[in-house]
Amino acid sequence: MRASGTRRVGLLVGRENTFPQRFLDAVCERGREHGVTAELALLGGTGELDEPSYSVIVDRISHEVPYYRAYLKSAVLLGAVVVNDPFWWEADEKFFECTLARRLGVAVPRTVVLPNKEYIDDIDHTTSLRNLRYPLDWEAIVRRTGLPAILKPNTGGGWKDVSLVTTIPELVEAYDRSGRKTMILQEFIEWDDYVRCICIGREHVLPLRYDPRAPFERRYVIDRPPDGELRRRAIADAGRLVQALGYDMDTVEFAVRDGTLYAIDFLNPAPDFDDFSIKAQAFDWVLDRMTDLVIRYALGAAEPPWRGEHRWWKHVDAPPGA
Repeated sequence: MRASGTRRVGLLVGRENTFPQRFLDAVCERGREHGVTAELALLGGTGELDEPSYSVIVDRISHEVPYYRAYLKSAVLLGAVVVNDPFWWEADEKFFECTLARRLGVAVPRTVVLPNKEYIDDIDHTTSLRNLRYPLDWEAIVRRTGLPAILKPNTGGGWKDVSLVTTIPELVEAYDRSGRKTMILQEFIEWDDYVRCICIGREHVLPLRYDPRAPFERRYVIDRPPDGELRRRAIADAGRLVQALGYDMDTVEFAVRDGTLYAIDFLNPAPDFDDFSIKAQAFDWVLDRMTDLVIRYALGAAEPPWRGEHRWWKHVDAPPGA
């Protein structure tokens, strides 16, 4: 069963400008013979049993608009396919992903998750935090990660609130600025190569060289694509991660040091798709595979990774599509 019996694809977006309309046009053109249409989703004031107007919703902004996330969870239960799964996206965190990567056999930097520096006003430091060691043993922490190290939020992206620290005083100063954010400290990988993989549909992986130190619009290095063993290993490790996470759109970054690929960042469920940053060839690759993915979902020709696996399906009549 598709939501409302429709074959409409809805797109939720934020400030990006180059991907949305071309994606919608591509879905409408390619899906026309199958009755699949696409449009910017229009939402507002939703009832708990209002059937979704879209059989597929591509979500690229609910991490910043809480109402969208609330709506999308209900839409999943009522039969819509949401890319990416709003329940898992909300639960996913970088520290968990580091543990997962280790269990999958994918290398990650040595990582420590830190207690928050600050809390909401209702937290009483003598009772609410009685399970926390205080003060933090910074010497022991940096023995795990080494210095220099990277301090960054456990959730979030876009290189926001990320600090490279070279001494314990620098680390403490950066930590003191973190406020209510939960932070992780990671071993700094002094890399000799860097690869970012764009991943679509849990099966398509496009590895590209990437320079995180360059200005945003010049970070993708198009004229030197990874090849040989580097390409093969990047595809294999990125594929292993997105299969385990169940993300239909994601990016996975690897810092390469002495031949080892370290997964640096793979919590990117709304990855950058603008043509001026990922460049024309990668943009066309993304457009083609994203279009194919949502049409297959709209036609019921593919199943999302989470269908039937959320616990509540055991307590309702049947998961949509069963």
